[in-house]
Amino acid sequence: MESASKPDGAAPEGGWDGRVWRLAGPIILANLTVPLLGAVDTAVVGRLPDPAYLGAVAVGATIFSFVYWGFGFLRMSTTGLTAQAWGRGDAEEVKASFARAAGIALLTAGALILLQGPILWAALGLFEASEQVEDLAAGYFTIRIWGAPAALMNYVLLGWFLGRQDARTPLLLQILINAVNIGLDLVFVVGLGWDVEGVAAATAIAEWSGLLLGLLLVRRALAASGVGPVGRARLLDREALRRLVAVNRDIFIRTLCLVGAFTYFTMRGATMGETTLAANAVLLNFLTIASFGLDGFAHAAEALVGRSVGRRDRADFDAAVRSVFKWAAVLAGGAAALFVLAGPAVIALLTDIPEVRGEASRFLLWPALLPLISVWCFTFDGIFIGATRGADLRNAMILSLAVYLGALHWAQPAFGNHGLWFAMTLFMGVRGLSLAALYPRLRRSVGARSFTEP
Repeated sequence: MESASKPDGAAPEGGWDGRVWRLAGPIILANLTVPLLGAVDTAVVGRLPDPAYLGAVAVGATIFSFVYWGFGFLRMSTTGLTAQAWGRGDAEEVKASFARAAGIALLTAGALILLQGPILWAALGLFEASEQVEDLAAGYFTIRIWGAPAALMNYVLLGWFLGRQDARTPLLLQILINAVNIGLDLVFVVGLGWDVEGVAAATAIAEWSGLLLGLLLVRRALAASGVGPVGRARLLDREALRRLVAVNRDIFIRTLCLVGAFTYFTMRGATMGETTLAANAVLLNFLTIASFGLDGFAHAAEALVGRSVGRRDRADFDAAVRSVFKWAAVLAGGAAALFVLAGPAVIALLTDIPEVRGEASRFLLWPALLPLISVWCFTFDGIFIGATRGADLRNAMILSLAVYLGALHWAQPAFGNHGLWFAMTLFMGVRGLSLAALYPRLRRSVGARSFTEP
């Protein structure tokens, strides 16, 4: 455990910038491995003789992306609560935070497995796919769903290590999961000819491999801390459980609103024709690319803010926030400049259809502007997650979604696709502004004798 004897506000070894980069750097590198995995999945299935295989993997992977994204609160709440316990020097609570989150993850995964039939039926009902694609996607789903316990537990592992100010272990786990997945893709699909089911099996086995290594590393970390078994009374502490459930609930609602906003963006774009829909899909990749870096600094904010809250050290908190915002802004400015200068080349790389290239180029200014707007909501998200202010995150997101929907229904009929992108940009801006308005209250509470959710 970190020593609690450091004077309040004193810079950590290597300075605050160094600490931010030690946390953000590995997360950014881990994020960059994700597109590689998607490319390999596409490449191996794309070699199969029928395009239905590729469509089935796309449908199946999308279902799991939506389901698992909804349970991202497992990582976020674990990071915040663990970081606060770490900052207090409470090694027993660090261990208890992992155990409680793991219990929720396993119960949730069990429910997903038991309800796999209704989930699959409802999910396939949202896609207008051919019967062959739906049958193949169902086969993918029924195999990959058995990786749910490992996938959700990996969220807990990533959050717990990050809360302990350790971003290298999450990077190691992500590299292992992706490497095993890619290797088994080649063996199962190319070597053994298992087509869609081979892709699903490779992913599930990779998730379990990551969990196995992660648990071994947790065991080693706990052994090094010298903490014995956590008593049942501590593990089932009513206030700790209440806070965990409340934070998870609020972040879950916040995430559903976020998923809904992007889903509705795509649905509204589809009403303007296939070319506009395809162009918007290409342009959303720019936001994805920017998020690889912005997420890294948001994760760093979660860990550093949680630690400062646990220490009740406002000077420490202020220094961490300043450093995270500084580097996130630098990255956002660089991304915006890159998109303006290299945007046409990126569009050409993503599609070779002339009409889609032309349509995407018409609206390139919007995704180029988005990093400068979204940097505030990304970073504030990390700050509020680290402070476990789930209710603030929930309320800000609900307000932002309401403004977005109102603006979209006015702007799209008036300005077409420019109106749609304006509404998305406004959505990101209101997210940042609403959290900025709540930030002074959060800052004042740091250093109080008792820090609890308002």
